[in-house]
Amino acid sequence: MTIRIPFNKPCLTGKELNYVADAVIRGHCAGDGTYTRRCHEFLEKALGVPRVLLTTSCTHALEMAAFLLNFGPGDEVILPSFTFVSTVNAFVIRGARPVFADIRPDTLNLDEGQLASLITGRTRAIVPVHYAGVGCEMGPILELAAARGIPVVEDNAHGLFAKHGGRFLGTFGCLATQSFHETKNVTCGEGGALVINDPALMDRAEIIREKGTNRSRYFRGQVDKYTWVDMGSSYLPSDILAGFLLAQLEAAGWIQEQRCRIWHRYHDALAGWAGQHGVQRPFVPASSEQAYHMYYLILPSLDARQRLIAFLKSHGILAAFHYVPLHLSDMGLQFGGRPGQCPVTETISDRLVRLPFYNSLSESEQSEVIETIQRFDDWPR
Repeated sequence: MTIRIPFNKPCLTGKELNYVADAVIRGHCAGDGTYTRRCHEFLEKALGVPRVLLTTSCTHALEMAAFLLNFGPGDEVILPSFTFVSTVNAFVIRGARPVFADIRPDTLNLDEGQLASLITGRTRAIVPVHYAGVGCEMGPILELAAARGIPVVEDNAHGLFAKHGGRFLGTFGCLATQSFHETKNVTCGEGGALVINDPALMDRAEIIREKGTNRSRYFRGQVDKYTWVDMGSSYLPSDILAGFLLAQLEAAGWIQEQRCRIWHRYHDALAGWAGQHGVQRPFVPASSEQAYHMYYLILPSLDARQRLIAFLKSHGILAAFHYVPLHLSDMGLQFGGRPGQCPVTETISDRLVRLPFYNSLSESEQSEVIETIQRFDDWPR
């Protein structure tokens, strides 16, 4: 079966290729060129944060966070089991032990009510993940973290420009990470950023990002040579990618308008069908201004979810499930994960399906997806 409506499609906004060509013509294709600096300035101004550093991926931004917080063997990090593997890998490669938290059944975000019972004397960070660009309940999380002296690192891969309580996601924790992967609202194919909200971490973040050297200070004329001063790695994206990204950032308002329209059309058109068949739609609290990153449905069972995906595929439409619980993965089991440890995560993972969602999804394409779902009647007997 030929797929006519893909799950995701990278989209151009107008100036991407012009900026990429200009980056090449300028003769500086490596990191921290003109376009990288312009992206930094754009994000810092838009979010109102002291420092943003582009990285080659959100994964690398998370690794930088683990570096900055001095994670080592025996330390513990609390994070939801329902997240991408990068969230946990960034800390595990530093020797840390993951402590998996379950999620709320409404927003699918980390269940803040569980945190107090998961904290030990070895806890070195709490990492909330803003699932689908809907903000976690940051008030209770920050209050508990502050009382215990534990840093908070936001994994905001889904939530650029979304807000919680009127405040941008990614501005609550001492650090936050962003993703510009091709599946994200704003993209450069592969890319990310580290948002630094604690000024005390800014200088060392630059050093870690520059292979453990003070090269950034050298180029600002603050030292007459640069040398190896700390641990680090090469986390700078090419200025070619930054050029592509800047064009997308400049069009972020238009991108969000398109995605808002698509999200609400799914939500409104599928309300009756979902209610009739016991299908759960996304929940967005009144305190949240979401990012419109994805649209998902939660089917009554794993069997129903698999049948719907197969039905859509038979009609040329590609839908997808999402995260497999980290605590039940091969690596998760090695860290003490066990069935029943995160029951909400386990049932949501089995039943969630994501619908085609991209900036250029046309009205006719979306109508076809909606009408095909409404014709689905192959419910498990």
